[in-house]
Amino acid sequence: MTTPSTTTPVRIPAEQERRETALTDRVLRSFDECRDPRLREVMRSLTRHLHGFLRETRLTEEEWAAGIAFLTAAGHITDARRQEFILLSDVLGASMQTIAINNEASGDATEATVFGPFFVENSPEVPLGGDIALGAAGEPCLVEGTVTDTAGRPVPGARIEVWEADGHGRYDVQYDDERTAARAHLFTDDDGRYSFWGITPTPYPIPHDGPVGGLLAAVGRSPMRASHLHFMVTAEGCRRLVTHIFVRGDELLDQDSVFGVKESLVKDFERQPAGTPAPDGRAVDGTWSRARFDIVLAPAKA
Repeated sequence: MTTPSTTTPVRIPAEQERRETALTDRVLRSFDECRDPRLREVMRSLTRHLHGFLRETRLTEEEWAAGIAFLTAAGHITDARRQEFILLSDVLGASMQTIAINNEASGDATEATVFGPFFVENSPEVPLGGDIALGAAGEPCLVEGTVTDTAGRPVPGARIEVWEADGHGRYDVQYDDERTAARAHLFTDDDGRYSFWGITPTPYPIPHDGPVGGLLAAVGRSPMRASHLHFMVTAEGCRRLVTHIFVRGDELLDQDSVFGVKESLVKDFERQPAGTPAPDGRAVDGTWSRARFDIVLAPAKA
């Protein structure tokens, strides 16, 4: 077995290869009595790939210890308001790959993207046309659209959860004052329509003061995310949709740190000059933007 290297390839002696293969086989056999066939399959596959990674890179004991220290640090910084392991999954593309596997294409259904670490249960409800900003800083933005199924039928009563960073690039949970802002939920009307006021999305960095941020710096990657607004849409008989919309023209669309951008989710956010009347009669002080996002839900799996 010849391993890749940045210098001279190393040829592994036959006896050494036999020992390494024998160990992998022993670990694989340790799952033979697992009564859950899916768990057995997952653990065997994990073992094969993990041992393959160790052998391919010829990982040193010092590197192994550094990896354990990294994971330990990720555990220490994780709490009820911050999930460093989700962040790690995001920056390695594992979150987006899992989403791709579990959200198969279904007609013209809206594409899913990464969930992210900042969703919070029990957000406040706002009426149609309501303001989800709840005092958060930022330029006002009117978002409107419809929710339909893949047959084009309106989906009334669909629950739309929305959350975003404020104009300073921070989510409410990143402040220390227990505020709830720039997040809410609402329901579509009988014709599947919805609208709400929020904040024009702006770029921001993912949390990079912990081990994941250190990893990105070490490999020369930026922690910045492209400007976006989160949606989670649920309705009876439909597959749950977790997605974003992104701002067309954002220079970070091709450099999103968690690989969440999809072309179908890039939308026009049309800036309105100061003094432009809002369609619902809202008085807006200064400029504001307007975006449309028509959502198509895939059918739920049987």
